[in-house]
Amino acid sequence: MAIEFEIMEQVGILATNNKGWQKELNLVSWNGRPAKFDLRDWSSDHQKMGKGVTLSNEELGALKELLEGMSF
Repeated sequence: MAIEFEIMEQVGILATNNKGWQKELNLVSWNGRPAKFDLRDWSSDHQKMGKGVTLSNEELGALKELLEGMSF
């Protein structure tokens, strides 16, 4: 069974590797479910993807707070 997805919103690109794949933060609907924030590598045509992490609004907010508390 194929995984169905729809990128509802492209939030931003974090990096591009030497093969042209981009690490992106997007709002994605997986298998017809409500969209969640998704961070993963995508091919330039968005037909192939790497492993990633999917976050709810609450989880993204918690991650934001953690990052704001870090010193770089």
